[in-house]
Amino acid sequence: MKKNKIFIACDSKNINKIKEIIKKTRNSKLKIGYKFGLEFLNSKNGRNFINKIKNKITFGDYKLSDIPNTSSSTIKAVRDLRFNYLTIHINSGLQALRAAKKVSGKTKLIGVTVLTSLDNKSLKEIGFNKSLKNIVLQQAKLANKANLDAIVCSPQEVSIVKKVFKKEIITPGIRFNSKSNDQKRVMTPKEAYKNGSDWLVIGRPITKGNIKKNLQNLINHLR
Repeated sequence: MKKNKIFIACDSKNINKIKEIIKKTRNSKLKIGYKFGLEFLNSKNGRNFINKIKNKITFGDYKLSDIPNTSSSTIKAVRDLRFNYLTIHINSGLQALRAAKKVSGKTKLIGVTVLTSLDNKSLKEIGFNKSLKNIVLQQAKLANKANLDAIVCSPQEVSIVKKVFKKEIITPGIRFNSKSNDQKRVMTPKEAYKNGSDWLVIGRPITKGNIKKNLQNLINHLR
């Protein structure tokens, strides 16, 4: 039976907390990877910790958003960490995406669409005139053109992305209930998989409180 795939967001700079998350999420029911965001990646001991991780699926959530030379140079600079996945904002533009993909090697390069903390009102405030869904569709087309390996999008836009992008789709904004915290576009795990997500990114609903109990609640929810 095919296992559901989850990236657990390791959003802390506390090494002991990260070790606890990894230890307590070992199980045979789910395929699990670990996503390290900017908080941990920029912490004093973060880089050294990741360099020592063995036999785990790792996701470097750098969300690169820079000129082509800087984007590609950054990927080269973290090559020793051997990430399985690494993110870049699609808004960096086609040239930056292609430059990053050219040097990514075995690391799967993920294009980030509109952040799940934004909605149509937020985008208008920034200066976008198109609707959120139209922007995500255009970004997905660009990711496909740049031959990226995966896309990060809200679970609400998976069906749109799948029209033009046929590789892996990774979705944050996953909540077990109505508590959305700082996310705007959310779904439950079961809804997200039904929509076509390949990987879910889940942080606080698993890592806050009793980790083993929270993970079991997820497994029960997916039955």
